[in-house]
Amino acid sequence: MFTIYGIFGSPFVRTIRIALEEKHIPWAWSPFQVGEHKQQPYLSRQPFGKIPAVEDDGFALYETNAVLRYLERKSPEPVLIPTDIHRAARMDQIMCIVDSYLFRDCAPIPFNRIIAPRIGAPVNEDAVRAAIGPARTVMGALSTLHATGPFLTGDTLTLADIAVLPHMDLINKAPEGQALLQDFPTLLEWLALMSTRPSVQKSALPPEKVLQAA
Repeated sequence: MFTIYGIFGSPFVRTIRIALEEKHIPWAWSPFQVGEHKQQPYLSRQPFGKIPAVEDDGFALYETNAVLRYLERKSPEPVLIPTDIHRAARMDQIMCIVDSYLFRDCAPIPFNRIIAPRIGAPVNEDAVRAAIGPARTVMGALSTLHATGPFLTGDTLTLADIAVLPHMDLINKAPEGQALLQDFPTLLEWLALMSTRPSVQKSALPPEKVLQAA
């Protein structure tokens, strides 16, 4: 059984959940509390204390992009990596942007507007203001790279769409994120399209509800 070790609400956990739903791969959920990812026994699974880690019939793995590519190899249908060399390179580029810039530069906005109030953490207004400029740069880059077609790299869903969606959807729930996205209508159209996919809808629900309904 494929098992996710994580926290509901993590965009990286949601990324893997979307991929599993798209691939129709059964999965199990091993949750823990905020903060426990920085302690044992979780650190034995992910020594850097990041979320999530996964295990597939005894094979342990972490790093979200590595997990996505593992799932593609494990279950090649439906195909989520373009066969066209340019589209595949664009997919890789966008996935690198997620890891290097999108999460790092944009996360202070949804964290302080959405997550911090839920967990009783203080809201850092300076961090929100400081993130607006870098977030605009990230959105501008993604908008520029957005290919002709409904999805980020063209006519079909790829790992790039799955990697970007959880972060952008979370940003769009914050007032500052909504204001920024108004300047990038193609990203808003893409978000609306992605929101119609069953995998995206299911991944927005607590894992327990999805697994109980299966």
